[in-house]
Amino acid sequence: QLQLVESGGGLVQPGGSLRLSCAASGFTLGDYAVGWFRQAPGKEREGVSCVSYKISWTNSADSVKGRFTISRDNVKNTVYLQMNSLTPEDTGVYYCAVGRPRFLGLCSLEDDKGRYRHWGQGTQVTVSS
Repeated sequence: QLQLVESGGGLVQPGGSLRLSCAASGFTLGDYAVGWFRQAPGKEREGVSCVSYKISWTNSADSVKGRFTISRDNVKNTVYLQMNSLTPEDTGVYYCAVGRPRFLGLCSLEDDKGRYRHWGQGTQVTVSS
């Protein structure tokens, strides 16, 4: 059974860092593009960062560029989101998701037309002093 599990969230002060993990079981995460999304209270879910299948191309939302980095470890079957210089605006539940296997197109920060088919349960990130 295909499963994604996020971890690494928590409470951090402004300016701090967290590293989120998205671990896959039941399938090979390296066969998929992976997206990180977040949803703040009262707001719509938004794409944060993504990494394409097979190529090293990544994309990030303007609000996190220069602060967040997405990376893969195919041996550990895990994708990471390193988050630095966190601000209260980064607070929310963070989800990872995958779409079709071995899709050669560039990854997207949009979940249009159900592009991302499998989601984790999310991990809470709270940035507050």
